Amino acid sequence: MRRSLAISAITLAALGGCSADKGTGMASYASSTAWDSGAYDGAYADGGSTAGTSTDNGDTTYAPEDENSFFALSPASTAAYVFVANPDRDTVTRVSVPSLAVITADVGSNPIAVATTSDYSKAVTFNEGDDSVSIIDAESMTVSDVDVRSNFNTMSMSPDGRWVVCWHDTDSTQTESNGGGAESFNEVSFVDTENLTHTPLVIGFNPHGVQFTDDSNTAVVVSDAYVAVVDLTADSLDPNRIALSDDLVNPPPAEEVILAPDGTYAFVRQFGASDLVVVDLASGQVDQIAVGENPTDLDLTPDGLQAIAVARGSQELWLYDLADPFAPAQVVDMPDTEIFGSVLMSPDGSRGLLYSTATGDSRYASWDLATNDITVRELVKPVASMGISPTGETALVFHPKDNGNDVSPDSTFYDQWALTMIDLTDDFFSNPLRLPAEPIDYANSQDGTQGFFVMQDQPYLEVLHYQSLLYDEVELKSNPVFLGVLPESTLAWVSQEHDLGRMSFYDPDTQIMQTITGFELNSGIEH
Repeated sequence: MRRSLAISAITLAALGGCSADKGTGMASYASSTAWDSGAYDGAYADGGSTAGTSTDNGDTTYAPEDENSFFALSPASTAAYVFVANPDRDTVTRVSVPSLAVITADVGSNPIAVATTSDYSKAVTFNEGDDSVSIIDAESMTVSDVDVRSNFNTMSMSPDGRWVVCWHDTDSTQTESNGGGAESFNEVSFVDTENLTHTPLVIGFNPHGVQFTDDSNTAVVVSDAYVAVVDLTADSLDPNRIALSDDLVNPPPAEEVILAPDGTYAFVRQFGASDLVVVDLASGQVDQIAVGENPTDLDLTPDGLQAIAVARGSQELWLYDLADPFAPAQVVDMPDTEIFGSVLMSPDGSRGLLYSTATGDSRYASWDLATNDITVRELVKPVASMGISPTGETALVFHPKDNGNDVSPDSTFYDQWALTMIDLTDDFFSNPLRLPAEPIDYANSQDGTQGFFVMQDQPYLEVLHYQSLLYDEVELKSNPVFLGVLPESTLAWVSQEHDLGRMSFYDPDTQIMQTITGFELNSGIEH
């Protein structure tokens, strides 16, 4: 069934032509983009972890750094459309740009992930409720369904959009048991979105993520003890499972994989290890390179020329030349009075922000890559996640409700969620905001001037002005679900709770909010 409504009353004529999109880099697995975040799980010292714990500074045990995203479901944008999944209604809504015509198509049960192909021809949803993938023609909105294996909660798409991989991420906030019967945590499903075929594969226990080479010819799936290399050009898919450790009884669990831009090597970080694993993707040969004690983060520089590992245990940063990964690494000492386990790079690669989601300390550090000077600064609360605006001028820090080690009961932010904006262009001046609830979704315009976020069960759109560090609050008609920014415009959109569908569009230039309600039954616009 297909339902449509043309939203002709909303005009985009006065809007500028700047490119805008959702901040899609928020710490997806092994992200190397300008946004990188981790959702705080309440475990600081002696916190629980699926990957074990480690001893730093001699006598203090910390959980692994948490790089999970606040985004359980991100909208998928193309040059002409935005696709928004509606899990409660088993539909996907397509918003046309710039007309704002809305069309909704039925998909499988409980669509929890949506992505679009690079040629903008298809959108794909993963439907957790009935273990299926829906492939949607972007123009006609016709839907084709392909069944996948059960007990999955995550979907990854290849750069060319031909392949999607569904798998079970134990760290994901999207977790749903199959309700009974046997369950496997070794499987993934590869779906060919062109031929509508499904290939299930056994790749290794507890997959942590999927990476693709830039040409989409190879997929690499990292699990606790294996890297599975899959040739996507073969007539039939057959994983080459490569053991990451000679210790087959108690190997250190793999947590993260990044690929060299030319597709020659995969670099795997194992929690608690003192080496990185380097896998030659062509030959399958496995080697190790030194990385200090207990690496807890691994990222590519924005130019793709270097890999940066954070060795939390030895309080060091290790920089590798990807053209020659076996050459001696450059090692930068971090302050011995602090423990940082994560790094976030500015878009131009000139600055890094160091922080930890595991220690409970209300501090971060700025790292100047030209001089290797590292300056520690205070925050009002511990870090749940960090991000940098697309221009690199403003940092954002999301803070958990829990207080960590050093927040006084007299603090304005005690037992409160919070967000801090930090000016990175001058004196690192900050503006911390106390929040009534947890932020659940975030978007920003690519011109770097504004950001938007919504909170759990709070009927407001929060607008952040990066340059002034000020904010505006705009009331919504019901509680938000997801938000984004329309491509090639300055309009922010917010999908909201409503049985028949509700979406609002906010123009920060005119400060006008317009809402459509009941568009799945051809209702009209509320002003």
